[in-house]
Amino acid sequence: MPLVLEGLVTTVEADGKMHLAPMGPHVDRDMRRFLLRPFPTSQTYQNLLVHREGVLHVTDDVLLLARAAIGRVEPEPPHRPARRVRGFVLCDACRAFEFRVKSVDDSEPRIKIECEVVRAESLRDFLGFNRAKHAVVEAAILATRVHLLSPEVINEELARLAVLVEKTGDEQERTAFALLRQHASAKPNSTALSE
Repeated sequence: MPLVLEGLVTTVEADGKMHLAPMGPHVDRDMRRFLLRPFPTSQTYQNLLVHREGVLHVTDDVLLLARAAIGRVEPEPPHRPARRVRGFVLCDACRAFEFRVKSVDDSEPRIKIECEVVRAESLRDFLGFNRAKHAVVEAAILATRVHLLSPEVINEELARLAVLVEKTGDEQERTAFALLRQHASAKPNSTALSE
């Protein structure tokens, strides 16, 4: 089984603006290459078809990840131009991996986009492991799957994750979790926002 690293991907929109989406690429530990697997309807996929570059970010900012998962990224987080690709680096990420698309395979329901890292940068230290942060990541995945899962399954999982957030989280995790819970309960069985 591949190692899946949850992160944030920035790509360039047709108008030159930044698009931000959560992604869980399959990675090797050396982080020289990775595989993105967006849905064919996703804006990230559409952007990478046109402009074959982007930036993968490793972050411990679960509030930003939650906002991106449900499409509420206004105001945009602080960012700057990437150095080796046409794209954007999130200023508060822990690490940034500027990449170029090497190949695209659209023969399956999930697109396979092979990417090669052309520049890696450490921006700040990773805070550390925290069960609440992991619970928010799981809740963000649930919030993007409301069209696939029953409301009962989503509510059951969110109730289980809420205990971890309450026991081990601070304001960032609690705010992120509340945002995701509100989104999931407001949109049962609707179409999920694209990555």
